[in-house]
Amino acid sequence: MYYYPSQPPYLLLIIGLFTALTSGLALAGTLKVIVNKWQSDGAEKSSTQLSIKQLSIPFLGITVGVTLFMCSGFEIFGFPPLLAYAVGIPVTILTSLLVWFQLGSMMSFVERRGMQSLDLDSMN
Repeated sequence: MYYYPSQPPYLLLIIGLFTALTSGLALAGTLKVIVNKWQSDGAEKSSTQLSIKQLSIPFLGITVGVTLFMCSGFEIFGFPPLLAYAVGIPVTILTSLLVWFQLGSMMSFVERRGMQSLDLDSMN
């Protein structure tokens, strides 16, 4: 007994992917602006809390888009809707939280030690 959805959520899959990609572009652009400001003014003088607030909306958009994409993808591959959401939502939220905490710690590290602390090219 296999589960075959009569109407697979292809539209939700496309909407989730589009939302995640556009929010990712917005996050990348915002992060570039913050890094350029840090390079010109000095990261030690700026506030990490202000930068985190600027990044929260695009990051939330990525999280919502990936959640939609994962859940509808699970449904397309044969998961019942309740199980698809029961697996997709916790996996996406846990992964997003881990990435968010890593981003915040990297930003505070740069604020404490400056932009030169992230120079990975000089490490041999």
